[in-house]
Amino acid sequence: MESHVKRVLSFRKDEQGAVTVDWVVLTASLVSMGMIVGVALWGETGGLSEMIASFIGSQEVISSF
Repeated sequence: MESHVKRVLSFRKDEQGAVTVDWVVLTASLVSMGMIVGVALWGETGGLSEMIASFIGSQEVISSF
């Protein structure tokens, strides 16, 4: 029984896996923030691109000099 307690305490003190968890959490938060910014920009540029397309579509093209 005593060996099990020593194993648990040894496992608890081991920090090698903690670095991996930290990097996973940091990477996930960066990806999430990037997605949030991307969604916000996509919504704003969608309306603007429609206005630009409408303006360009209404212009007359003169092909003679």
